[in-house]
Amino acid sequence: MSEHENPRFRKGDETRRAILGDRFVDRAEAALTPLDTTFREFTTEAVWGTVWASEGLGLREKSLVTVALLAGAGQTEELDLHIHVARKNGATRDDLMEVFLHVAAYAGVPRANQAIRVAKSVWAEMDKAEQG
Repeated sequence: MSEHENPRFRKGDETRRAILGDRFVDRAEAALTPLDTTFREFTTEAVWGTVWASEGLGLREKSLVTVALLAGAGQTEELDLHIHVARKNGATRDDLMEVFLHVAAYAGVPRANQAIRVAKSVWAEMDKAEQG
């Protein structure tokens, strides 16, 4: 079955585009090589077609959980992206600062400090874009 015939892949692609935007997804798709196509199929089906498409939590809550996990793991590149996603999904800066307090308590202060630095950079970028 090709990815386009696979309902989980189609749902994942639809969810990914709704959350990240067509521009982001199209740019990522354009950068694919034969080496990472299988990985993209997996993430589109499993992450976007199952986890993000589930109805168990709302998008805001999924964003808060994702930010907490990425911050706790020190995954700053993905954290940057998901801070943007969290805003789109209704999370406020205060919500994220609460998340970072939990990160400090359960994953360590250095990880929370690192996440706050990333968040401040993202927020400065957002503020600049809104003003200009």
